[in-house]
Amino acid sequence: FFNADGSEAEMCGNGGRCAVRFARHLGIESDPVSFETIAGVIDGSIEGSVVKLRMTEAFGFEAGVEVDLVGRRATLDRLNTGVPHAVEFVDDIEGADVAGEGCLIRYHEAFAPAGTNANFCQVSGPHSLILRTYERGVEDETLACGTGAVAAAILAATRGLVEPPVEVRVKSGEILTIFFTGRGGDAADIYMQGETR
Repeated sequence: FFNADGSEAEMCGNGGRCAVRFARHLGIESDPVSFETIAGVIDGSIEGSVVKLRMTEAFGFEAGVEVDLVGRRATLDRLNTGVPHAVEFVDDIEGADVAGEGCLIRYHEAFAPAGTNANFCQVSGPHSLILRTYERGVEDETLACGTGAVAAAILAATRGLVEPPVEVRVKSGEILTIFFTGRGGDAADIYMQGETR
């Protein structure tokens, strides 16, 4: 997977779903379709236009990471779901400064040297979240981040804010459904499902 700036990403959930759909288009009929990424081997199954990926195991869980931003201190949780993510839970997703504060979080020394994707997440129901993401390699807000949706869902459940399965609405309006067991660094059986076109 290659980012807009030419850097290579370890994993891309949305790109992975597209790869599975493309494999079906090419007539590759194995079920599941397996493909290798820097993050590990990913399996995906397809039914119609809906693709469900089995994600790699999450690691690097840390809750309550305090970082100084311009004019405020943010509390973030971190989890690597194929790529590193930091998530801040907010009350007003539309008021989040995704471009400005996301950039500060992405390059913050707490996440050096690789940096992190910065996610702003609002709980919208017992099984639903709204997510906006500043993505490494894009270096701006992205319309959707699948691995970010996975991280946000697991971290929200770890905080007791939601229960799986979790529907995550991303900036584009797309809904990604995240399935998992366990919490935090013990999350397992992690799947991401969504439409492809």
